[in-house]
Amino acid sequence: MKIEIISGSPRVNSITRRVALHLKKWLDSNTEHETGIIDMKDWNLPPVQSVFVSIDRTPDQFKPLAKKIFEADAFILATPEYNGSYSPAMKNLLDHFPKQHHKPFGIVTASPGGFGGIRASQQLLLLIPSLFGIASPYLLIVPAVDKKFDEQGNLLDSSFEKSVHNFITELLWLAEKIVKEKAVV
Repeated sequence: MKIEIISGSPRVNSITRRVALHLKKWLDSNTEHETGIIDMKDWNLPPVQSVFVSIDRTPDQFKPLAKKIFEADAFILATPEYNGSYSPAMKNLLDHFPKQHHKPFGIVTASPGGFGGIRASQQLLLLIPSLFGIASPYLLIVPAVDKKFDEQGNLLDSSFEKSVHNFITELLWLAEKIVKEKAVV
């Protein structure tokens, strides 16, 4: 199964990216799934004018991105909180592509503050059904993200390890069931 982690902050020194890096390392070390990161700092997408309906019908500079999106079996959306919502850069990215019929999504929000971007998670729970995706009910909310992960994505706070494990385990359970069911149909 192919899982793409969308690191939603376009900032060069994003602290949310730390969580994305950790999740990729965890998945690479503990599963056979192919995991990638779509980092918003690497994609300067213009405001959406038209939907990229296929890889072939995507502008050349965004074809590698389109390939990742179209080939993904599941997504993890990792975002900081921007004014009570998720990253506008991530929303713009998702708007450039067709609906993600029956694809599972994991929601990760992170903040240096005490609430960990919880309001952004609630907005993502509204967005995912609009994309025709299926949200895993187990969210990963990361308060004090700068104290939980270092710049390389290493976990600094071992008490948070269980939260990461539970999030990934529940997302994989959902994703594996959906991908297996889609293969049968």
